[in-house]
Amino acid sequence: MPLPEKDTPWPPTNPIIRRDMEDWAAWLSANPDRLAYQYRNRSTRTYAAGQTGQVQNRPSQYRGGLVGTVARWFWGEPTPLGERRANLHLPLARDIARTSSDLLYSEPPTLKVKNAETQARLEELMDASLKRTLIAAGEMGSALGGAYLRIVWDDTISDRPWITRVDADGAAPEFAYGDRLRAVTFWTVLVEDGQRVVRHLERHEPGLVLHGVYEGTVETLGKPRSLTDFPETATLLPSRVLPRGMEKRLLAAYIPNSMDAPDWKGVPGAAGLGTSDFQGQETFLSAIDETYTSLMRDVRLAKARILVPAGYLDSNGPGGGVTWQDREVFAALNIPPTGDQGITLNQFAIRHEQHLATINDLVSRVVRNAGYSGSTFGDDSSGAAVTATEIKARAARSMSTRGRKTELSAPEIAEITETLLMLEASDLFPQLSVEPERPDVVFQDSVQDDIKTLAETAALIRQAEAGSTEVLVALLHPDWDEADQRAEVMRIQKESGRLVEDPLTLGADRPTADAPDPEAPVEDDTVEE
Repeated sequence: MPLPEKDTPWPPTNPIIRRDMEDWAAWLSANPDRLAYQYRNRSTRTYAAGQTGQVQNRPSQYRGGLVGTVARWFWGEPTPLGERRANLHLPLARDIARTSSDLLYSEPPTLKVKNAETQARLEELMDASLKRTLIAAGEMGSALGGAYLRIVWDDTISDRPWITRVDADGAAPEFAYGDRLRAVTFWTVLVEDGQRVVRHLERHEPGLVLHGVYEGTVETLGKPRSLTDFPETATLLPSRVLPRGMEKRLLAAYIPNSMDAPDWKGVPGAAGLGTSDFQGQETFLSAIDETYTSLMRDVRLAKARILVPAGYLDSNGPGGGVTWQDREVFAALNIPPTGDQGITLNQFAIRHEQHLATINDLVSRVVRNAGYSGSTFGDDSSGAAVTATEIKARAARSMSTRGRKTELSAPEIAEITETLLMLEASDLFPQLSVEPERPDVVFQDSVQDDIKTLAETAALIRQAEAGSTEVLVALLHPDWDEADQRAEVMRIQKESGRLVEDPLTLGADRPTADAPDPEAPVEDDTVEE
């Protein structure tokens, strides 16, 4: 399928999906101005994702029904005339996205192949760029429902191709059989000047990559422009056919954040997108910010006040006003000095316990509904040292969520890295020598005991003669595969002198120089009498 024709409505994403992704992106930004702009202009907005501007109070915010309810969310409430906005924001959504990425990629997965040179190349790729690409993709995928991995190359930057990420709100995917990525179109805004928007489109199909530049408006793609008109695309070819053997390969892969998207059920093309960790949490996140804002309002209102009769104030002369000794706390009242009411102290109570209890309850609900345990976010006041087993028990929900996400990401990482190796082994990179092979993607254990504890446990097992060398090696190195563990056992036994070689391999079946030939005739050395 070629690139879109001119004046095509853009972006092509379903409005329901685009609206939800814009909401999630606003929560991830942790920017109060962006949140206010997003929800106050949500129903009638026609602008590029991420844009902020002058916040407008809209008639929908004063309506009843569903429209009014959504518009009256905390960040959609109109600001009373003459007052300044003093809303506070707790960046819990960003914390959830970062925690999700840390659980997956803080210790990056290991890519294992049989060929030694290919293994070295994968390790170089992981250390050079893929590690940080996966960390960023994990964070954005948690927020937007998924992230794309894309293979690129530029001779002016590197003599090898590498893998980058593309956010889910900058792509138009095409899925086959529900969740199989068949093609995808990425777009990047090159110029945005009022209503004029210049976009670079990059379409990936099996065995083919297409590039195009369009000049249009915020809502339409506009007319095609030459790639050479802009420095960002001057070196790109309009089309690139992949080398032989890659006719069914895509130079892109999609890692969904979840296995389904229940809120988009029935939306065409949404089955394979997955959904955000924020889905269904927006009202709770808004309530947390509202509660924090109410708490700080109590703090502001609780400033001490001294109510004094106006006659107690010192006159500063004509036109100079009146003053009290402590100008910070006094408040003048029109009370006769000879009246019964003299100086009165006034200070409102700060309902901090009630506010904090409400906030803690809301935060725990958001964290749990997102699929994580409270202990993963530091919600553990015991302060006692715990083992890795106890940590895993407390974070069982987080470990379960991590396990599901690793199952979704492992095949896509293997697919994109195998495609990268195939590209490096093609005629496009004759200077490289790589043997293509699909790697095994092994995720590390995110919670491990310290080496001192493991060593003490292994020593006790050895002393009690309750475990073999194989058991001890597996205990100390649970992240190794069986082949590596067996090799380590052989090295330990050899160094300790406990490795007994097969006598036949040492030549025990061959005669030595001093040994008699077993096949030679035996001489009779008896003496006749």
